[in-house]
Amino acid sequence: QVQLVESGGGLVHPGGSLRLSCTASGSIFELNAMGWYRQAPGSQRELVAFITKRGSTNYADSVKGRFTISRDNTKNTVYLQMNSLKPEDTAVYFCNAVPYSAHWGQGTQVTVSS
Repeated sequence: QVQLVESGGGLVHPGGSLRLSCTASGSIFELNAMGWYRQAPGSQRELVAFITKRGSTNYADSVKGRFTISRDNTKNTVYLQMNSLKPEDTAVYFCNAVPYSAHWGQGTQVTVSS
């Protein structure tokens, strides 16, 4: 059974940093590229970064140069290091396969505010 558990969100001032973690159970992690998605209030869920099984990465233009995605294949965990956070980064962050599967976790709230 696939389960995705995100953690690490919180409230941070503009310019601050957070590190998100997502641990996956089941075969979703071993078989797929993994990505971080986010959904702000009133907006559609968007893919902000993904990493292939071999470690190649790709970022949305809005986060390029500020966010870094990584994965630990021994722990079935994917991370998102977020630096220089902006108020527009405020959203609920989710991890999932890329392309996304039907299995979504509860997400972790990131709020960037002074």
